[in-house]
Amino acid sequence: MTQLKARVQLLHERLHQYNYEYYVMDNPSVPDSEYDKLLHELIEIETEHPQLKTSDSPTVRVGGEAQSTFEKVRHDTPMLSLGNAFNEMDLRRFDERVRDSVGEVEYMCELKIDGLAVSLKYENGRFVQGLTRGDGTTGEDITENLKTIHAIPLVLQKPISFEVRGEAYMPRKSFLKLNETKEKKGEQPFANPRNAAAGSLRQLDSKLAAARKLDIFLYSINDFTELDATSQSEALTELDQLGFKTNPERIVAKSIEDILAYIEAWTAKREHLSYDIDGIVIKVNAIEHQETMGFTQKSPRWAIAYKFPAEEVVTTLQDIELSIGRTGVVTPTAILEPVHVAGTTVSRASLHNEDLIHERDIRIGDQVVVKKAGDIIPEVVRVILDRRPEHTETYHMPTHCPSCDHELVRIEGEVALRCINPKCQAQLVEGLKHFVSRQAMNIDGLGTKIIEQLYYNHLIKDVADIFYLAKDDLLPLERMGEKKADNLIRAIEKSKSQSLEHLLFGLGIRHLGVKASHVLAEKYETIERLMTVTEAELIEIYDVGEKVAQSFVTYMGNEDIRKLIEKLKAQHVNMTFTGQKTTEITGHPDFQGKTIVLTGKLEQMTRTEASNWLKLQGAKVTSSVTKSTDLVIAGKDAGSKLTKAETLGTPIWNEQDFIDKQKEIN
Repeated sequence: MTQLKARVQLLHERLHQYNYEYYVMDNPSVPDSEYDKLLHELIEIETEHPQLKTSDSPTVRVGGEAQSTFEKVRHDTPMLSLGNAFNEMDLRRFDERVRDSVGEVEYMCELKIDGLAVSLKYENGRFVQGLTRGDGTTGEDITENLKTIHAIPLVLQKPISFEVRGEAYMPRKSFLKLNETKEKKGEQPFANPRNAAAGSLRQLDSKLAAARKLDIFLYSINDFTELDATSQSEALTELDQLGFKTNPERIVAKSIEDILAYIEAWTAKREHLSYDIDGIVIKVNAIEHQETMGFTQKSPRWAIAYKFPAEEVVTTLQDIELSIGRTGVVTPTAILEPVHVAGTTVSRASLHNEDLIHERDIRIGDQVVVKKAGDIIPEVVRVILDRRPEHTETYHMPTHCPSCDHELVRIEGEVALRCINPKCQAQLVEGLKHFVSRQAMNIDGLGTKIIEQLYYNHLIKDVADIFYLAKDDLLPLERMGEKKADNLIRAIEKSKSQSLEHLLFGLGIRHLGVKASHVLAEKYETIERLMTVTEAELIEIYDVGEKVAQSFVTYMGNEDIRKLIEKLKAQHVNMTFTGQKTTEITGHPDFQGKTIVLTGKLEQMTRTEASNWLKLQGAKVTSSVTKSTDLVIAGKDAGSKLTKAETLGTPIWNEQDFIDKQKEIN
């Protein structure tokens, strides 16, 4: 056994060294086959002698057993966000404030990696814990997933204890490969590498995280006690010497002019990198100057992040496509000649409604300027009129529904056109998608493509039909194997036990959101009592207005709906309230007592639904961004509120961040 232990130790040393050479230095000394051979030998030894496997074994890179949840851990010191600069004037003001405070100064300029901020803790030179940033005070323990990132050393060159912070990211090559795989499986691809990286690090199964091929750059040290560094530049050099991977594209700037030149250079070169960046970070270089300047409540006074302006490109608007939502709203979408914008290829952009199309005089065939709002959402900014082809025509929305040919109407006070035909196929399909969604019946695996196949192959025509599906109905569908069909049947069966409020919300009753569904289900407890309630009774309930009351009673009085409910009952779908009573809800600690602003258009829920959910978690939802705002959740076309939040350094989530948090809580 002594000889075997010595062999394991030797394998550890060699594999760690080869890993460092390959993933950090990009200069391997042995071929891949040699690394693989030694790794395989170590795996075999650990399989036969599990007592020899340690937490820093090179074999942890391939991922271990799946976890059931991520533990919340408080940061030793808060992970603060940086204040933002958007132009030269902002940077010059920052420089003036710094010089007023500490006099002559040098700056460290670094690329701002577009990924996920993480914290790595080492004890006696061994990696022991890795956390997400979370809300800055408390993060999630994703240690096992971080171990799968080869550029993170499991053992340092010196046995020191400290915490380092950096940005985990997905290289563009890994991102393209991941999305190709997802598309082949019929799954929704990730919107950008940042979302892909965040989603990968929040996989409960670390083997999945390992397969995503993430990378990392380290950029800060939490405690300089055990280091010799007296500046940010020296600190990064020490990190290199300890075995960490830092970004080499950094400079020490002697003046604001040096900073501006660095920004100009990387604004032009950013697309040639193998990873995404969204700006430049400028830090006062000397540690003593940093300590003199100190911190505000949310960010260091000695650092700022310059954000690249939204990239604008020119392309051709080839067509305008119309889609019908479950409430009948007709939404126009610009179909673009594919163009590369801010790191991704864009071929579609929302046009919102006919008023916007006319306001910007957007026509099919036009050369248009496209940008990504917040580097996320594609938007048609304007038309290049002097490039307009001859004989283009002003665009007019159709007078009849493109799905069912029913006449479209514009309801007073609304800008959207709407199809009011209750038998419109497009609306019925969208209604089915809504019914199986997370906040409704939450049928895992029953996604958009499967719903469409089921409907157009005449296997389902209403929501109740979902519960009559058999495995043999599913197997002929595209990309549907035995295991997937079994899982889907189990998910459908499981959903039958959902509390009544989920069923009510899933039915898609006009104006009835998540909160009102919960209120009604909790008060009346059974579907039978709800089917006999009157408008007058409902109006008396707090949080149920006249519109909801009228819509709900009309819906429940419909004979077809009554038949639908009987059809659901026949399949033993739960019709009673089994959820948590409002009086018992204390709210999730991540939201309890927090002031939150919603801005922009959400795609997977309405703003009202999102607001109601947040309020159920104990949050205060306000309409304006101020210094007291704790979080901004930004959807499509988020405008001045998003800009102000960026200026104030307020934490910002996109819709997917919000959805991921809801999944974690629910």
